[in-house]
Amino acid sequence: MQINGVAHTFITAGNFSAARAFYGQLLPFMGLTIVADTSNTFYCVGGRTGFGIHAPAEEYVGQRFRQGSVGLHHHCFRARERADVDEAYDFLVKIGAHIIHGPRDDSFAPGYYSVLFEDPDGTRLEINHVPGKGLLAPGTQIGGGYADGTQNG
Repeated sequence: MQINGVAHTFITAGNFSAARAFYGQLLPFMGLTIVADTSNTFYCVGGRTGFGIHAPAEEYVGQRFRQGSVGLHHHCFRARERADVDEAYDFLVKIGAHIIHGPRDDSFAPGYYSVLFEDPDGTRLEINHVPGKGLLAPGTQIGGGYADGTQNG
């Protein structure tokens, strides 16, 4: 078997109305189409990706995301072009998103370029671009070995 991408990711928002307003701008900006918009669910699909938010159970209303606790660490959307990351950054600034870091190169994969930001509940989100095959390129080193499973030295 070989998977064909990630079908969907759902997160629970501590403040559903604020999250709905945020994602209602962000997801269509990225080319996703709204397919569900109810009193407790907002869900968009596009680019072989589904992303949605749910309202919390009553006892969790108002809670915020805590990166590093059990569960989601962050969610990263893949951009098709490096310039898309820059365009996303400009959009995020325009809508008042909390930016963790602006567009920058990182060493996570060859050519890795990303912007990191948070939604209204503090959930970490990223938009990145990795050219070519990224970590799957022949000879790419990851964690003491190569992407093909062989080890250094």
